[in-house]
Amino acid sequence: MPELPEVETVCRGLAKPLTGARIVTAAAHRADLRAPLPANLGAKLKGAKILSVRRRAKYILIDLDNQQTLLLHLGMSGSIILSHTDTPLQKHDHISLAFDNGIHARFNDPRRFGYCDLAPTDKIHEHKLLRSLGIEPLSPKFTPQHLTTLLKGRKTAIKTALLDQRLVVGIGNIYASEALFAAHISPKRRAGSVKPDELKALTASIKKTLNAAIKAGGSSLRDYVQADGELGYFQHHFAVYGRAGTRCPGCTCDVKKTKGIRRITQGGRSTFYCATKQK
Repeated sequence: MPELPEVETVCRGLAKPLTGARIVTAAAHRADLRAPLPANLGAKLKGAKILSVRRRAKYILIDLDNQQTLLLHLGMSGSIILSHTDTPLQKHDHISLAFDNGIHARFNDPRRFGYCDLAPTDKIHEHKLLRSLGIEPLSPKFTPQHLTTLLKGRKTAIKTALLDQRLVVGIGNIYASEALFAAHISPKRRAGSVKPDELKALTASIKKTLNAAIKAGGSSLRDYVQADGELGYFQHHFAVYGRAGTRCPGCTCDVKKTKGIRRITQGGRSTFYCATKQK
């Protein structure tokens, strides 16, 4: 599933060409994804001007001049592709838009775990999918002190806590493993036991990891592509994720004895870490 870097990359790819453009035609080509689409979606979008494209957690928010916000989630396999050509619909193109600047947009989702809704812009933060979300990790408010408060007294593993969207949003499985490695913190540690100096390092590594992934266009492991159809490239820079049994960066161990990077399961998700460097 696309995480914060992938969704942020898509938002940036949409924002530049679409901000200020007006929707001249809009159509929904099925009635639902993982939930029913808004009734008469095409009619409600037609004629609206795009004011901004922004992200909240893993959601894309497109603000319109009719005081409505189009809320989209890419799900497991969704993508939004822009083109200057009105090509024939593909099999899994479920929503299509055409703009007055000649751009066409298609929401394609083979597995149909994506989501689409319309809500008043001034109340979008109250949407059922947004109102309980935690802090943005790239926000200036996400500080070591704030993270200390979030994790105080928590007995769950630190990796599991970082995936809790009620605490902090969008980090995701890949980037939690990468950030914990960079901060030299074992993913198995109780969240409430991580010391202040370690949380300072973790806060910095989370921000650095996410920003590096955004710069690389996100990670393309299966279905994810950017708005121009290009793959992300951060998967080529993974330190530990998906690298079980291999050496970690800067390794000086006897890998035959340490078994290199290890893989465990936490909360049903794969975690990768170095038992030597992460304590």
